[in-house]
Amino acid sequence: MNPHQAENGASRASSHLFAPLVIRGRTLLPIVQGGMGVGVSAHRLAGSVAREGALGTIASIDLRHHHEDLLAMCRADPSRDTLERVNLIALEREIQAARELSQGRGMIAVNVMKAVRAHADYVRVACEQGAGAIVMGAGLPLDLPDLTQGHDIALIPILSDSRGVALVLKKWMKKGRLPDAIVIEHPAHAGGHLGVNDVADMHNERFGFERVLGELQTVFESLGLNRGDVPVIVAGGINSHEAVSKWLAAGANGVQIGTPFAVTKEGDAHPEFKRVLTEATPEDIVEFISVTGLPARAVKTPWLMRYLRNEERIRTKIGAREQTCPSALECLSACGLRDGIEKFGHFCIDTRLAAALRGDVNNGLFFRGRETLPFGPAIRSVRDLIELLLTGATKPLLSLR
Repeated sequence: MNPHQAENGASRASSHLFAPLVIRGRTLLPIVQGGMGVGVSAHRLAGSVAREGALGTIASIDLRHHHEDLLAMCRADPSRDTLERVNLIALEREIQAARELSQGRGMIAVNVMKAVRAHADYVRVACEQGAGAIVMGAGLPLDLPDLTQGHDIALIPILSDSRGVALVLKKWMKKGRLPDAIVIEHPAHAGGHLGVNDVADMHNERFGFERVLGELQTVFESLGLNRGDVPVIVAGGINSHEAVSKWLAAGANGVQIGTPFAVTKEGDAHPEFKRVLTEATPEDIVEFISVTGLPARAVKTPWLMRYLRNEERIRTKIGAREQTCPSALECLSACGLRDGIEKFGHFCIDTRLAAALRGDVNNGLFFRGRETLPFGPAIRSVRDLIELLLTGATKPLLSLR
């Protein structure tokens, strides 16, 4: 990106006083749209966010649901090889479409879950298709520099505390690479899969943004680094201009936001998906153990409540039946349902997230953060959301005639 493009992208939002987020030489608004699968953040959302001068993120896993011809191929041949191949094709298409939509502004990132069995293939496609960054969470991305060797692409791990940051920095520095930014995600506030091994650990004080930002100064110094060498992006619970101001003033270089972007006009999910998320109250949100073995946070939909009511009975029968993968995708490296792991969740997460993407309230799993949404139940544009986050200004909705 040349300087003119960077300035053009950053000027899409009204004037604000925040320093830009600079990632691998690209000047961005200090706003990052988090990756949300399955298909919730695809090319429309990521490309629209990037077009405003921010960082838009495509969630890489199982994007075939946005492509009817690829779904038809899967119906004709539901083998794992076919499913894996069409998902890589879908990722290629989504990256290309997002880059076109962005008009050369901002940055397009691809979120890859380390816990996904085919994560190395998703990383390869992201590099080959010209994505600007790879964001990796759901496990320590210790091998990410090796997987991207020879490619000019920003690498951004998602971690939750300073201990994880120190470990990644030490491992990567031995490979001659620093992260181009680090996302610090607070498990007590984020949506979807959470970066702790136990629900009871979510509120541990070691995850507090103030504490992590302070401890990172010590971590960087101990490794001979300056604090400015690696931008830090905080994620989880940031839903207002006041929250953005607070954490940027506290030393963060950017903020990552998920659920508020998922319910924008440009969000890639079905309108019914957006309705479920916007109408959910704090009492409608629940934590539970997912098939990955990690806690997760979602809306209390009919399917989820049925599952939670029967969870103990399902667990007691887990060793009494032969396990298979209902979707044939075998997407996860370790899956509670497929592998018969008693302490993990026992449902097909791909099937449930795909149902949510379609707006199937009775059968879907609707991940969501805990905080209230910036516009309440209203569905506004990406531009309106970024404007609100950066300036506090809310443009009135035009009345329909």
